[in-house]
Amino acid sequence: MKKLAVLLFALAAAGVASAQQARPADVASVDSVIAALYDTISGPSGKVRDWDRLRSLFRPEGRMIVQGATKTTVLTVDDYIGRVTPVFAKDGFFESEVARSTEQFGQIAHVFSTYQSHHAQGDARPFQRGINSIQLLNDGQRWWVQSLVWQAETDKFPLPDRYLKNQ
Repeated sequence: MKKLAVLLFALAAAGVASAQQARPADVASVDSVIAALYDTISGPSGKVRDWDRLRSLFRPEGRMIVQGATKTTVLTVDDYIGRVTPVFAKDGFFESEVARSTEQFGQIAHVFSTYQSHHAQGDARPFQRGINSIQLLNDGQRWWVQSLVWQAETDKFPLPDRYLKNQ
């Protein structure tokens, strides 16, 4: 039993150690984490994304949650990667921040980040807009994404003007 406990501790420590291999500049501030999130998922069709970089932004138990019109889908970071890799191989995807509202207290932060998505950087109009709700924690060493929940804009839920400008 003791060997099993030691093995489980070693495996857990290895998972945390690999997640901590983030670029220091990516996790130094709330702003840098948000910039890295958008950067890791954006690129032309066929470009292999730096998935290890994305993983390094999230706590090992971190989640990505899609709020759809009729259901909510909870994903691990690897679930998300598996879901979007074939799409990104076929289509370009560039997501950028339009506006942001941030609340921070001590070592926790919440970011409401309005996004727009394009298939190519030069596209005049986005094919999608929405809100990324991002919860972050600081462990005294760096910032981590604990969860990211997003919902795309729809006719039923248009983006309010207040989320189209920085607050």
